[in-house]
Amino acid sequence: MTDGSPLAVAMEEEESTAMAMEVEESPSPSIAPRDPPKIQRLEESVVNRIAAGEVIQRPVSAVKELVENSLDADSTSISVTVKDGGLKLIQVSDDGHGIRREDLPILCERHTTSKLSKYEDLFSLSSMGFRGEALASMTYVAHVTVITITKGQIHGHRVSYRDGVMEHEPKACAAVKGTQIMVENLFYNMIARRKTLQNSADDYGKIVDLLSRMAIHHNNVSFSCRKHGAVKADVHSALSSSRLDSIRSVYGVSVAKSLIKVEVSSGESSGCAFDMEGFVSNSNYVAKKTILVLFINDRLVECSALKRAVEIVYAATLPKASKPFVYMSINLPREHVDINIHPTKKEVSLLNQEIMIDMIQSEVELKLRNTNDIRTFQEQKVEYIQSTLKFSKSDTPVSPLPSGQKTPKVPVHKMVRTDSSDPAGRLHAFLQPKPHNLPDTVSSLSAVRSSIRQRRNPKETADLSSVQELLSGVDSCCHPGLLETVRNCTYVGMADDVFALVQYQTHLYLANVVNLSKELMYQQTLRRFAHFNAIQLSDPAPLSELILLALQEEDLDPENNEKDHLKERIAEMNTELLMEKVEMLEEYFSVFIDSDGNLSRLPVILDQYTPDMDRVPEFLLCLGNDVEWEDEKACFQGVSAAIGNFYAMHPPLLPNPSGDGVRFYTKTRGNVEMESVLDQDLLSDAETAWAQREWSIQHVLFPSMRLFLKPPASMASNGTFVKVASLEKLYKIFERC
Repeated sequence: MTDGSPLAVAMEEEESTAMAMEVEESPSPSIAPRDPPKIQRLEESVVNRIAAGEVIQRPVSAVKELVENSLDADSTSISVTVKDGGLKLIQVSDDGHGIRREDLPILCERHTTSKLSKYEDLFSLSSMGFRGEALASMTYVAHVTVITITKGQIHGHRVSYRDGVMEHEPKACAAVKGTQIMVENLFYNMIARRKTLQNSADDYGKIVDLLSRMAIHHNNVSFSCRKHGAVKADVHSALSSSRLDSIRSVYGVSVAKSLIKVEVSSGESSGCAFDMEGFVSNSNYVAKKTILVLFINDRLVECSALKRAVEIVYAATLPKASKPFVYMSINLPREHVDINIHPTKKEVSLLNQEIMIDMIQSEVELKLRNTNDIRTFQEQKVEYIQSTLKFSKSDTPVSPLPSGQKTPKVPVHKMVRTDSSDPAGRLHAFLQPKPHNLPDTVSSLSAVRSSIRQRRNPKETADLSSVQELLSGVDSCCHPGLLETVRNCTYVGMADDVFALVQYQTHLYLANVVNLSKELMYQQTLRRFAHFNAIQLSDPAPLSELILLALQEEDLDPENNEKDHLKERIAEMNTELLMEKVEMLEEYFSVFIDSDGNLSRLPVILDQYTPDMDRVPEFLLCLGNDVEWEDEKACFQGVSAAIGNFYAMHPPLLPNPSGDGVRFYTKTRGNVEMESVLDQDLLSDAETAWAQREWSIQHVLFPSMRLFLKPPASMASNGTFVKVASLEKLYKIFERC
């Protein structure tokens, strides 16, 4: 029943309509509910085969387990033979203490081990193995044969295993001291796994890499590894008293001579007790892949966090795409390590891992900074550009190609210069030498080789949310097309005082180096926030005098003295403002102003680059006038922008002495006949400043841009990049001519 109100009537109609729709839409035939599936207990053979697939993932997993068993048996010699990448045969022989005859029946049963007897033993374990799963797992996916002899026996015993049990009673046989285990037809009953492992060369390479790592750490054991039927071993290490000698014998002389020894020791007082010793490569070592050999309590493991931390330190020390070699052995209390977190034991969990990695990272960075003052470069003789331009077709040497091979043909309109390091391809190589005699310091610039050591600070940013927001803004505004251009462009030369010519693929661009350097310095200031190195000024300069000097330079009518009092007042107010902010400027930006109001220290934004000190007055005036000090985010952005503008590679204040610019350095002499002569001192200063700027643009700015700059989208439309030529379009034009 309803009360007759419109609302009640409407609700009743709506309910009846919904019920009618529900009746119409419901399916006429009813579907019987599905019974829940029955839970069954798997057969033991199925359980064991599944577990075996986790423990023995590929042939190198089996080799690792067998070699670790040999090390636990106090072996001094371990030999590995492999056939078809380990799928057909893995044979590991050692001279350890062997296996007792009475232990052979349960040798390959699951969870049978001599390493521990109760769970608490895990926390004081010194052996490599402990679960008793490896040999059992191998018997479920392969055919395993064991030959062993213990000390004092006159003969050994041979026994074969399948699915965890012996196939026959142990048979007496001739044997040498120790144990030999043969694993044949690996994954014979796992067709899918075997098909994915058909590349035997790849698996054998992994085995060689494993034994190479084992050999340099266990230098009291001799290792050898060879393919079945091969005479020469691919890994052969002899007993050595020096770990560096082991590295030399396994990885070669070129690696060993580039290594630096590192050591870190920490007590309980630091919150993380451990000892680390190892070797890291210096800046002369070049490789395409990072090699991190890490042992924790003599166990070969992987640690992605430590690897990433070390790579951050090396990212700017090494040339682009080059990777380091690192060997580390870390010892810490066994109760601080959980070794039971991975089926193959390749990873461990550490107590206070972050503290330990941070200390190791700092020590590696300190060692590199102290030893990388000298870089070795391979010099290559380059012919004069004139001889390059004047050869004829008949003079072109033709190298014979092997039979059956053809030279890869590149379309004419797609050909680009591929060797960006060749000086003959740069713009200045085509220019006539300047007639003026440059001082030795300037002429030597052309001989200086770049050794950019752009350090990425491991603690790049502070935890302030405002700084994180500014960095997020940099990332979100990044133009992906310009980013690709900046990362892969080739510097050609300076087109004028502001624009540089750069080549990207088949396109030629004019790039505004002032805008690019200003944006790069701004972004680097945010990334290095509160973690700057410092430039110490030889003569501290008073703030008030510098700001007053900047105000006088901005004055369009310097002869008018009426505004001097106003300028002094403005300089005084800005000085007082900056003196109130000295703690913040020093802590966050390494701009140090002493108690007397003297500027004595500036931050290092890019290594190997010092800003133009003539622009210090303008920088301080900008800090006083253009920064919003009350809002934290706006303040940090304003100070970073001021630093970016100060460190940007502006043209020197002295006019460019090349071409017609030399007239600015002439002066008149004599009263009767006006004779023009060059001011050699001023000219020399100008030539030095401009040559140093061009060197910095080529060897500091562009390498740093490729590493760090994230160009904002505004650069695509504000004239920072201007395309001036395209090889495809030029080819079409010349094709019509």
